[in-house]
Amino acid sequence: MSMLIDPDMSEIVDGFVIESKELYQELTTILEDYEDAPNQLHLEKFGQVIDRVMGAAKSIEADKTGHLCELGKTISYKASQSTDKELLNIVIAVLFDTIEILEKIIASIEENRTENVAGFNFDQFSSRLRWLSKKFEDIKRSSVAIDPIHEQEEDQQSIDALLTSLGL
Repeated sequence: MSMLIDPDMSEIVDGFVIESKELYQELTTILEDYEDAPNQLHLEKFGQVIDRVMGAAKSIEADKTGHLCELGKTISYKASQSTDKELLNIVIAVLFDTIEILEKIIASIEENRTENVAGFNFDQFSSRLRWLSKKFEDIKRSSVAIDPIHEQEEDQQSIDALLTSLGL
């Protein structure tokens, strides 16, 4: 039985929903702050905050949410190393879309205990994510870790694997 629908996990899932909603608001604020004053540090902070949702989602078997957060984290960290302002504007738009999808998923978890994303154009979103992932092929560091032991290298195949796990 999925943890999302397990009655014994109801309180934990409810806590996840409440915390996620707060973190999604924080993520929106971070992106708005970036729009007001572009700075790569905002993108690193975005990655750190969405990582918190990712960890919690994976711990309660909200796999779609976890994978989508992981993709958002990877893109935001890689974008934090780019200086291409036009590309970064696209990244911000895609990250706003990511939050929108996550908000729909969390509403579905809250109401139905499922990760439903009905009504969102995944084909268009998938195209943007694939295009972005190709733009960041040369950037190997996908976390803020500077210690080589903790440094994680995400290449095109791992991003594609995340997209596939989301059905994109």
